[in-house]
Parts: sequence; C-alpha cells; structure tokens
Amino acid sequence: MTKFEVQELLTQSIDDFRLDNSERCELANELSIAEFKAEELSYLRNKSFGLVQQTLREGGDGLLAVKWLEQVIKQIDKARGGSSEVVAESWFSPGNSCLNGIKHQLKRAMKSVDICVFTIADDYLTEAILNAHKRGVTVRIITDNDKTNDVGCDIEYLACKGIAVKIDDTRYHMHHKFAIFDGARMSNGSFNWTRSASQFNSEDLTLTDDSRHVQEFSRHFKKLWQAFPNYSEEGML
Repeated sequence: MTKFEVQELLTQSIDDFRLDNSERCELANELSIAEFKAEELSYLRNKSFGLVQQTLREGGDGLLAVKWLEQVIKQIDKARGGSSEVVAESWFSPGNSCLNGIKHQLKRAMKSVDICVFTIADDYLTEAILNAHKRGVTVRIITDNDKTNDVGCDIEYLACKGIAVKIDDTRYHMHHKFAIFDGARMSNGSFNWTRSASQFNSEDLTLTDDSRHVQEFSRHFKKLWQAFPNYSEEGML
C-alpha cells in the first residue's frame, strides 16, 4: 500500500470521527507492511492534521476529531519506531498504593470523573473527590443502595455537597469498582473505595488509557447512569 492509499484510508476513517478497532488494526498492519520511510510517515502525519483542520473549518465536532487524531498519531509513531508513552499501571493492597493512585488521578482530572463503585467509605478519597468537584470538574457517582446506610459511608455527604449520585435500586448488587478520568484514563479492579481495603485487604487496581477499554467502560457507565434513579429520589436525603 502506498502513502496515498493510506491517506485515503485515513480520509474514510475520519468520516465518523472514530478509529474503531478494525480500522486501527488495519492502519497498524498497513503501516507495518509498507515500512514507510521517515519522510513518508511525516507526510501521513501532516495529512492527518490537515484532515482535522478541514473538519474544524467545516464545523465538525472538534473534540471527536482530536481524539481521532490522537489514535492515528499513535499508530504513525509506532511505525516510526518511536515510543509514545502508554499508561499502564497496577497497584495492590494492603498499603496505600491503590489509594494514592486514585487520589493522583482525581487530582489530575481536568474535566470529568465518572465513578462507579460499590461504596465510598474512605475519608481520604472523599476529600479528593470533593477537591475535584470544587475545581469545577464534573463528578458523577454510581453506587449500590444497600451500602449507603453503612457506618462510615460517605455517599450522603458527597450528594449533599452537590455531587451527582445515582443508586442501584435493584434487588441485586451494583458491584463495580471502576472510575473514568477525563474520558481518557480508567482504573478498574477488586479494590473497594474503603479504608479497610487499603489497611487490611489483598486488593488490586489497574490504570490504563487504552481507548478500547475506556470506551467500553464509558458506554457501560452511560447505560447504568440512564437506568438508575437519582440518590435524592430514593428518599434517603
């Protein structure tokens, strides 16, 4: 495949502002097989920026176009032999590794934090969540109804501070423990957001910016958010 054929592939891909898994794999495969020279990869890089600029001029969705560009540039940089930084960290408890990892991501968040956890009963995490909220970060929380009345649970406190909270109102448990930061990074694992999880339990948590996982978890969060009622509607406040 020539650089012009790859350019056409990119042009078709940006139509829906998504580089889905099949398109990403096809692009990576073609770049690997072609073994383009540095100047050819630079040409494709420039054309990718050009496609985004054209999209903006035509009034297209700038945020989606930039996300598309980020994924394309990652593949071009891999073909160039560069090492674009990838987020992939794992933390374990007992100890404060999981706690500190979550706190760091909450502090780093600029736009949004979507939290989907069984419960929140760690004052350190509650403080970090509130700090993000006070900075203007949009924070949303989904949690389990059966845990809200537990001693030490901070859900009511967070809701009273103006954070949007939704509750699983089914007869079963909402047992997830994941969070999505700025729609770009996510943590997931067995780690409960409680003090005992850090002090005593053997737990794990993994952070990644792999868009395949982030997008799937974001879709699931949206599904749950639409399905569950607001905390205030439960008559618990």
